[in-house]
Amino acid sequence: MPIIDIKLIAGYDPDARRRLCEKITDATTAVIDAPAELVTVTVNEIDPANYMRGRTSRQPGPAIPDQGRIVLDYLQAMESRDLATARSLQAPEFKMIFPGNVEFTTMEDLLQWAGKRYSSVAKKIERVDECNNAGSSVVYCYGTLFGNWLDGTVFDGIRFIDRFELRNNLIVEQLVWNDLAEMRT
Repeated sequence: MPIIDIKLIAGYDPDARRRLCEKITDATTAVIDAPAELVTVTVNEIDPANYMRGRTSRQPGPAIPDQGRIVLDYLQAMESRDLATARSLQAPEFKMIFPGNVEFTTMEDLLQWAGKRYSSVAKKIERVDECNNAGSSVVYCYGTLFGNWLDGTVFDGIRFIDRFELRNNLIVEQLVWNDLAEMRT
């Protein structure tokens, strides 16, 4: 089974090294028919004093934040109506598109629109998937919605998928698919 050896300049925190090993494992299993538990990934760190490129000693570059965590933090901020935190995770060109091709660029417009549909909504997140490319990431968030309709009736178990595009660790776009309209009485 595959054995992959990574050499890094020392300085990355354990979380960054763990995420790197997980992504290398996932990439390997996408190309080689090997179960993840049989893919071995090792990280060997090189002291910066023992590394030089172009006659210059180098320090490690920054680790990219966990893109799925950014999305989960954003969704939590939206659910708790912490709009300042949610805004801080959005790119200036942020937009969100809901079923029926309803597009918003501000959270205030979204909340006004949603206030005519239900009195509260929250998400039970079952899974988060990341797809990373040079310069951007796509994060899918799956699960079910629960909350209250305008008349106070409770709803639960309504499917949703959100697709987020991130650039420079900020959310550029959120595409929303759910069955709320079909379940609305």
